[in-house]
Amino acid sequence: MNRPVPRHDRDAGGQADILAAKADLRQEVWSAMRAAKVARFPGAEGRIPNFSGAEAAAGQLRDLPAWRAAGTLKANPDSAQLPVRRRALEDGKIVYLAVPRLAGEEPFFALEPDHLSDSPRKAASISGASRSARRVRLTDLTPVDLVVMGSVAAGEDGARLGKGGGFADLEFALATAAGLIGPHTVCVTTVHERGDTAASRAARYGQAGIELM
Repeated sequence: MNRPVPRHDRDAGGQADILAAKADLRQEVWSAMRAAKVARFPGAEGRIPNFSGAEAAAGQLRDLPAWRAAGTLKANPDSAQLPVRRRALEDGKIVYLAVPRLAGEEPFFALEPDHLSDSPRKAASISGASRSARRVRLTDLTPVDLVVMGSVAAGEDGARLGKGGGFADLEFALATAAGLIGPHTVCVTTVHERGDTAASRAARYGQAGIELM
């Protein structure tokens, strides 16, 4: 039995027409990725999709000056950004990784390259972080240099669309309120680009593409 795909425009707050338009754009991206067979298991629908070329996208990000200058990253736990988290640890960067759904009183993992019980490849995953990282509160974090967010779609103007649950936006808001993210913090996402239709509607989800936000 196929898992039903959540439509967050039905339960989220905000203007109904805007929420519906976002949900339609998500579905357009998911359908395009499925048709092109570029979404990795378990598929694109209903999530931040993992995609073929995620490793290449992480490699492009690694070439940016903002990456080289960053000592501390905040990242979402999405599978598509696993190669990004791994490379950050390999490059000696501290990674703050959100616990899925911000669950618990300590909703972040603090991954410190010099204090990992697993290799960067293993520690960068959720299961690896649960073994290798410290669980910390928001007040335990230090200011971050780079924010890496997962996206369903992203526009050339920096606009981003997640799966609709709002957790990435909540993390960003909390970290900003705590002074961990400021006006000069660089924010990025890695996405898969396919076709021009959704791209013309502020969605770029093509081959190993990177969008600065």
